[in-house]
Amino acid sequence: MRSRFEPDRRLTTRMVVTMFLLGLVYVAFVAALIALLKSVVLVVVIAAGVLAVQYWFSDRIALYAMHGRFVTPEEEPQLHGIIDRLCATADMPKPRVAVSGMDLPNAFATGRNANHAVVCVTRGLQRRLTTEELEGVLAHELSHIAHRDVAVITIASFLGVIAGLVVRFAFYSQLFGGRSRDQNTVVILAAVMAVSAVVYAVSFVLIRALSRYRELAADRAGAMLTAKPSALASALTKISGDIARIPTQDLRTSQAFNAFFFTPAIRPGTAMANLFSTHPSLERRLEALAGISAQLGEPGGGGDAEGRS
Repeated sequence: MRSRFEPDRRLTTRMVVTMFLLGLVYVAFVAALIALLKSVVLVVVIAAGVLAVQYWFSDRIALYAMHGRFVTPEEEPQLHGIIDRLCATADMPKPRVAVSGMDLPNAFATGRNANHAVVCVTRGLQRRLTTEELEGVLAHELSHIAHRDVAVITIASFLGVIAGLVVRFAFYSQLFGGRSRDQNTVVILAAVMAVSAVVYAVSFVLIRALSRYRELAADRAGAMLTAKPSALASALTKISGDIARIPTQDLRTSQAFNAFFFTPAIRPGTAMANLFSTHPSLERRLEALAGISAQLGEPGGGGDAEGRS
């Protein structure tokens, strides 16, 4: 078993390139908005405000949306025990631990850095997984924190959010602002919406390209830390199968946080789901874990994981 998460240079390179490209898009976006809306203060205040909220309060926003709450070691001794062992092995600070009462089987990590991170699991996940499977999932989530890709995804997703907010603001300000809707106003409104749509499309593609790779990197890092890739593969198979039976309404309430989840809250198997997914396909992840298992010479399989204590 490895003593700490190894640096992933390919993941780091992808994060740097993604943030650089998104930064260029963001500068062009702000410049275009200033030119169109004729208000430097308005654009800067909106952009800075949304970025600050996402960066400083992303953990609380995610917990609130997922109905999560922080839990103590006395409340969740097994969960804290697993995370304590993994953090000691990985030589990293222990994140805050939270539990969501949702039946949706999933987990996520969020927070701006390792010292302000949160790992949250749902009751649905706890009920469905063995101890070794849960350990594999938590190792996966801790690797996101160690590799700092949680903060990168949080910041990267900000651009798409600001693009959507600007469209709404421009629309409602023209609709209810009491100004006559002359030809110039209509042209400006159309231009703002067009620029925002382009920005959203570019950020959408870049974020998903990074997100898919970071999930494979977290699978590998988590499997190497526990030295039990078959347990992680078993957890993936269980969760993906059970998500297909979760009511559609429950899935929709969680889909805004798919980029942060262990596995996306969508029904697998459709072309549309695969095209827009923030995660690699289940088959791709299992294939990669099988390769790690062979590399480690792991005996047995996911079915040998011990039962929940």
